[in-house]
Amino acid sequence: MATQHPRPAAYPNAPGPPPDPRSGRRHAWLVTALIVAFMLINYADKSVLGLAAVPIMDELHISNSTYGLISSSFAVLFSLSGLVVGFVSARVSSRVLLVAMAAVWAVAQLPVLFVASVPALVAGRVLLGAAEGPAAPMSMHALYKWFPEDRRGLPSALQISGAALGTLIAAPVVTWLITAFGWRSAFGVLAVTSAVWSLLWWRAGHDGPYGHASAPAGASGSGPARRLPYSRLLLNGTVTGSIAGAFGASWALSLSQAWLPAYLRTQLGMSPGTAAAFISGVSAFSFVLLLVVSPLVDALNRRGVRSRWSSGAPQGISVALAALAMATFPFAGARPLLLALVTLAFGAHAITFPLHYMTTAAVVPPSQRGAVFGIVAATGTLPGLIAPYLTGRLLDSASSQSTGYTHAFLVSAAVMMVCGLAALTAIRPERDIRRLLPVE
Repeated sequence: MATQHPRPAAYPNAPGPPPDPRSGRRHAWLVTALIVAFMLINYADKSVLGLAAVPIMDELHISNSTYGLISSSFAVLFSLSGLVVGFVSARVSSRVLLVAMAAVWAVAQLPVLFVASVPALVAGRVLLGAAEGPAAPMSMHALYKWFPEDRRGLPSALQISGAALGTLIAAPVVTWLITAFGWRSAFGVLAVTSAVWSLLWWRAGHDGPYGHASAPAGASGSGPARRLPYSRLLLNGTVTGSIAGAFGASWALSLSQAWLPAYLRTQLGMSPGTAAAFISGVSAFSFVLLLVVSPLVDALNRRGVRSRWSSGAPQGISVALAALAMATFPFAGARPLLLALVTLAFGAHAITFPLHYMTTAAVVPPSQRGAVFGIVAATGTLPGLIAPYLTGRLLDSASSQSTGYTHAFLVSAAVMMVCGLAALTAIRPERDIRRLLPVE
């Protein structure tokens, strides 16, 4: 099935030679390291509310539904801002965009330091969501400017691994801050961290040599700068399948960030430290998957294996496996089996995130990549608006919390399975590039 075939030419990288190979390579990996740190902070910001859920709910005397509403408020502007900034990226450098995002992250953590209330939490999460909506697609867009197409697997995996590292590192550190100094301290530390990163990126985050295509003299409608109608780009199977995979993976991710810490503590009887350690273990599992799978994808691409099998099928399979685990673990009797299934349910989907950008980039001209990345992220991350609040409603309406969690996990499994199967069947970059650029 995954045999070698001639692959149709994708959109070329920028014309002209790259900068000095050694200095360019060193700076590419420096940019990669900064972007990994960017994503680490990004996911620590997202996770802090879930890690502080129990003390916040106890102190402010709020219900599960109210907490779910606070968590979902993060997504009110998340998708819209990702969409808008995606189009802005065609005119504004990645250096400026990422600095602005990190600066707003710092500001968004401040309201609860002065007024600890539901409105302050909602205001902070809405602002944070608006600033973090474009973070993943725009940082990936910035990263792709430093690597050619057949060398993007490992950098993409490292960028996404910032999410796993964010949880791996943030869970114990933020939990320690909450336990030792109160939950507000975690918000303050993250504000300072975001501000420091923005200063570092301003010094080093220049745009790279790849992806700034320009049409040669006399070219019209073809070549590197060719632009296609967005309707054609967005309605081809590869992009819609990539969105479906991202949607299913984001459902598991948003559920994990909002409710997994509370589930571990209230249903499995874990202490705060044990719950944080377990969440770190789930993130470590995701991190290992990312480091193993993405270089393998690069190797398969260089050997001529079709992208449908090298980077498309793994997206659908990973989300479908996570869905099966999600549907199964509420009924697992033995605790080791239950914990293993929880790890699979909330960790196996991680490889979808770098791969769905790779399959999307394969069928999109470089000049339109940032905008399409923004659209894909805006639609693929909508679960952040739905899953946390829906779970809170299911918990409050059920006869017991245990029953409510079971219902929530079964609904999540159904959504994820549909998305996984859609990604598995629809992502076919070689077919779609031929349809978008027919031979003349």
